[in-house]
Amino acid sequence: VQLQASGGGLVQAGGSLTLSCAASGSIFTINAMGWYRQALGKQRELVATITSGGVRNYADSVKGRFTISRVYAQNTVSLQMNSLKPEDTAVYYCNAEIQVAIGVFRNDWGQGTQVTVSS
Repeated sequence: VQLQASGGGLVQAGGSLTLSCAASGSIFTINAMGWYRQALGKQRELVATITSGGVRNYADSVKGRFTISRVYAQNTVSLQMNSLKPEDTAVYYCNAEIQVAIGVFRNDWGQGTQVTVSS
């Protein structure tokens, strides 16, 4: 199973970016998918998740600014980021809880994509 993330970059404060992540490989079904981020010198933290039933969860720091969505048939998840702030600067990681066979689950991470917000 592979998670391929894309869409990071450099943007000015107040700008927008969209991150995308596609899961591929031997996938039976995907439960939750989400995005996490890790700023320099800090621990990795949850940004947003979305379950197989469409329930969304956001970190308080991004509520109202970020929107997570999925295309279930394509095993993809996206993160629309608006009103970006310098404190959003981090490496963003895609995550998925994947069932590869009946009763067999795994947790996978993408390679990370850098988001830099200039002031």
